Amino acid sequence: MTKRTASHTYVPGALRTYAHTARPTPENPLSPLTRPSIVPEVIDVPAALAAEQVKYNGPAGHAFITALPALAQGFLDQWELRVDGPSMHGVSALVLPVTAADDTRAVLKLQILDEESAGEPVALRLWNGDHAVRLLRHDEPTGTMLLERLDPTRMLSHLDDVHEAVLVIADLLARLTTLPAPKDMRRLDDIAHAMLDQTPQALEHVPDPTDRRLIADCAAALGEVVTEPGDRLLHWDLHYENVLAADRAPWLAIDPKPLAGDPGFELLPAIADRYDPADVRWRFDALTAALGLDRERARAWTLARVLQDCLWEIEDGRPPEPRRLETARLLRG
Repeated sequence: MTKRTASHTYVPGALRTYAHTARPTPENPLSPLTRPSIVPEVIDVPAALAAEQVKYNGPAGHAFITALPALAQGFLDQWELRVDGPSMHGVSALVLPVTAADDTRAVLKLQILDEESAGEPVALRLWNGDHAVRLLRHDEPTGTMLLERLDPTRMLSHLDDVHEAVLVIADLLARLTTLPAPKDMRRLDDIAHAMLDQTPQALEHVPDPTDRRLIADCAAALGEVVTEPGDRLLHWDLHYENVLAADRAPWLAIDPKPLAGDPGFELLPAIADRYDPADVRWRFDALTAALGLDRERARAWTLARVLQDCLWEIEDGRPPEPRRLETARLLRG
């Protein structure tokens, strides 16, 4: 199964690209790998970002963090950009607010190049700013991107009306998943088969028989649809903190981890984040109606997404997350 990276985590409150300003504090000091002599008072590499890179990517993450200040300065020079605000970071990327030579306000996103980040500019180029952040420039060898600047202070997670927020995600997904994925995009087909292969061994590490039966049921639901994995261009990480407001549109999606697959695999973040067990079925109904999905297939793919989360937790030596299991119980019926 595809190994999880930090970017897969969509727990509310997690550090997110665009969402958090990196400033040195006693709790979050700047990484000792930051080299202010190279980029004085411009590039801060937060210790939290450095720690996450080392945790999830090992030596490759350490090498990325070490090279990051010089890498950022190189693109600032090459693309004639001027930093005009404090750096921001998620768990996997450093984002710098910049102004271009023509006064265009943008952000420079630097992240380690892997199978997830390699697909991001491909998807953004295909969406071409339609319900997603617009890609302005891209350096293929490093994965560095120049993106239009959105408003990091206005995330969809800040919207008080959760039902309205769910419908925003439903509308975005309905638009984004209309496109077929390119042939070289990562396939849900491969990920789904790997999940089924991993499940028997993972179940051995779930002591509670009720939870074990539930996870097995999620795998059985996946088995019913795995032969038809779909071919749409999926975002794969569209939760409430990956939707930002913009001047040109009310809401735009950011930070895709694209796949080729069935749109039913997209629903779980909107259902299980900002969690309310009494709201699970309403959210599922609203999402499937907006996307025009077959409900039984969408239920199976959503249970498959719960299975994926459970497998990741088990792989990391933790018990499956109770709210994910409860979501599966409510959807399984």
